[in-house]
Amino acid sequence: MFNSLSDRLAATFKNLRGKGKLTEADIDGTAREIRRALLDADVAVPVVREFIARVKARALGTEVAQSLNPGQQVVKIVNEELVGILGGETRELHFAKHPPTIIMLAGLQGAGKTTLAGKLAAHLKNRGHQPMLVACDLQRPNAVGQLQVGGERAGVPVYAPHPGVSSETEEATGDPVAVAEDSITHANEKLHDVVIIDTAGRLGVDEEMMTQAANIKSAVGAHETLFVIDSMIGQDAVNTAQAFNEGVNFTGVVLTKLDGDARGGAALSVAQVTGKPVMYASTGEGLKDFEVFHPDRMARRILDMGDILSIIEQAEASWDKAEAAKMAQKFTDQEDFTLEDFRAQMQQLKKMGSMKKLLGMMPGAAGMRQQLEQFDDSQLDRVEAIINSMTPHERNAPKIINGSRRARIAKGAGVHVSEINSLLERFTQAQKMMKKMASGGGGGDMPGGMPGMPSMPGMGAGGGGSRAKKGKSKKQKPKSGNPAKAAQQAREAEQKRQQTAEKRMDGSSFGGGAGDISPEDLSLPKGFEKYLK
Repeated sequence: MFNSLSDRLAATFKNLRGKGKLTEADIDGTAREIRRALLDADVAVPVVREFIARVKARALGTEVAQSLNPGQQVVKIVNEELVGILGGETRELHFAKHPPTIIMLAGLQGAGKTTLAGKLAAHLKNRGHQPMLVACDLQRPNAVGQLQVGGERAGVPVYAPHPGVSSETEEATGDPVAVAEDSITHANEKLHDVVIIDTAGRLGVDEEMMTQAANIKSAVGAHETLFVIDSMIGQDAVNTAQAFNEGVNFTGVVLTKLDGDARGGAALSVAQVTGKPVMYASTGEGLKDFEVFHPDRMARRILDMGDILSIIEQAEASWDKAEAAKMAQKFTDQEDFTLEDFRAQMQQLKKMGSMKKLLGMMPGAAGMRQQLEQFDDSQLDRVEAIINSMTPHERNAPKIINGSRRARIAKGAGVHVSEINSLLERFTQAQKMMKKMASGGGGGDMPGGMPGMPSMPGMGAGGGGSRAKKGKSKKQKPKSGNPAKAAQQAREAEQKRQQTAEKRMDGSSFGGGAGDISPEDLSLPKGFEKYLK
């Protein structure tokens, strides 16, 4: 949503780079460009005026004048002021000392209250609570049914004693205030510690809607009243927020449709105008497209500084700790990174949500926005289908995948052979990188050998890393210039080779005799013994 604003601000700050000193004209020009960027993003005019005034006052002071890097100091000031207009600090729910905690949702029709109710319930359930949804929107057609579907998806019960209306021509007969009051008794009986009440909305602010919302809040004694607002409605968001604040005195704001392509000025205006914090944000249609609103992280996203903390939190919430420990152990043992491991890691990444969104949180994402727009999350499914079409042996030893195997895998996955070739090529590069990381970037001391690879029995020094062309071994030159002495050295070397061959042939060629070689006696990489069974 903030792509346009991010691009404008990035272009503005680019002009400040490399300047050892900023003049008053530089700061005025920068402030002017920031003002234009914010107004173009549909931020409320009073908010823009206050923001620019604070930025200029700080930029013209000693804070920038005495800085070693004035350009970076201006960016720091803008970041801090953005955090301020977004609410300053992260604000989450205040739970009641004596359950249940009652949360009421209010807002205009179409803002996404009912969908958000299910997301909020799922969010609280994942944090160990026992929420219950209450259907008090008895006026919008099928609102009760929509809430029941959302509750089923979230795995949360819905209290809906009245079915509501099924068409616009049907007149509403239920009493939402009575439903809300009865729901608290029901929650106490069923031991629910959180009650989320979905209320009715209108296409515009009217007295009847406000009265009904105020009566529900008074009847149940709501601990939190969340104002749900569509982030895409622009300047009108400010007027709507002020009207609801006067009517129901909400305690927090929830922004919906934050994944839209509108200019997003509502998000930068509501907290500043109403004095109430933005608490949550809805970023998509999925049940997991919901997050706690962190003003500092949102400011960093707008300024293209990235949001690494949110990525880490998503990873911690969705990553399988047992799988992570297993992979860490493979690194410690320096075992080969296989396609089986690659598939497991990819499945873990998919649990974190859209890769496009995750990449968009990386620092400098604005510079690769075109590539991100072209990124297709379904590519991960295609790669997984290719790996699933392989046999377990092929996944663990991809070097055996020859032409006929590639054709079979491509047919099974429904892709072209070129995609198999591309995947295996990229995997080989990743495997080399992982092996280098696992060995700490160190290398063996064997001459002519691959770094970090131990010598293999029967392959001589260098472990197959010989640089001899076309597989021909170079003939050793005599170490002595005396012909008689050189001949003696050759005879001793030949005798030594014969003794080595006799030891290897002692007993059966494939084991069973006294000279049988055990895998434990070989200098093999850890994990390689599974291919000898």
